[in-house]
Amino acid sequence: MIFARLYLKVMQWARSTYADYILAAVSFTESMIFPIPPDVMLMPMAMAKPERAMYLATLTTVFSVLGGIAGYGIGMWAFPTIVEPLILKFGYTDLYQTVHAWFMTWGFWVVFLAGFTPIPYKLFTVTAGMVGIAFPPFVLASFLGRGARFYLVAYLMAKGGPKLEQAIHDGIVRFGWALVGIFIAVVVAYGFLH
Repeated sequence: MIFARLYLKVMQWARSTYADYILAAVSFTESMIFPIPPDVMLMPMAMAKPERAMYLATLTTVFSVLGGIAGYGIGMWAFPTIVEPLILKFGYTDLYQTVHAWFMTWGFWVVFLAGFTPIPYKLFTVTAGMVGIAFPPFVLASFLGRGARFYLVAYLMAKGGPKLEQAIHDGIVRFGWALVGIFIAVVVAYGFLH
């Protein structure tokens, strides 16, 4: 119920005279904590003003990556004071080491997939900082994953209009989950081979 109300509120923001600023704020906060993806605002804004679609995709991408960088910082700085003591207290040291190894092996691709797919990107930004994956590849993967997603959405909305809105939403979700499935299959196959 709360999620549905929040979704409707975001749709109202998309029609606001301050929509660009709100889109930037939603893109930034969604990469750390906000539950509604910026696509919800980007789609109607790109449909309403197709000539601004690429600008809106750029705005969304830049602020999403900046929010991802902030999430990375939260993970990095909160780890020694908050997260690590909890890992030790609850006996999750082995699990943490597994996640850490997974991120160190697949870090770039994990962040890229999280940026493009419906997997909550925020979980991976904070975790990437927590496990300490290299910062430049994190930023590059974030730009590529988020950019590919938001430019695709903006372009298709600008070209296809309202008829495509639902089809694109459904298609992106299915495509995103297919990528996740392929990635999991590769990880499992890699685990069996080594």
